[in-house]
Amino acid sequence: QVQLVESGGGLVQSGGSLRLSCAASLRTFSSYTMGWFRQTSGKEREFVATITWSEFKMDYSDSVKGRFTISRDNAKNTVYLEMNSLKPEDTAVYYCAAKLYGGSNIDRVRRVSEYDYWGQGTQVTVSS
Repeated sequence: QVQLVESGGGLVQSGGSLRLSCAASLRTFSSYTMGWFRQTSGKEREFVATITWSEFKMDYSDSVKGRFTISRDNAKNTVYLEMNSLKPEDTAVYYCAAKLYGGSNIDRVRRVSEYDYWGQGTQVTVSS
């Protein structure tokens, strides 16, 4: 059974930093494009960042570009999201997701519907 387990969320002050991790029980983790999404109550889940399985191409939403960094360690089956200069509007539940292959069209892997597996989420709260 595939599991994606997020960790690293918590409460932080505005301007602070957090590092999220997502450990995946995927046999061929290196073949998966990995993404981070977030969701607040009453709103749709939105794209945050993605890193492709080949070439490690990265893409970010405009709202986090320059502040967040996605990375992956295939030896550890883990994807990370380094979040700096956090703002109250970054408060959300953050989810990681996995898509087998993908990334040839970077726009497609911004879509929730493209992903095959999801984690349970980790809460990030940024206080003002």
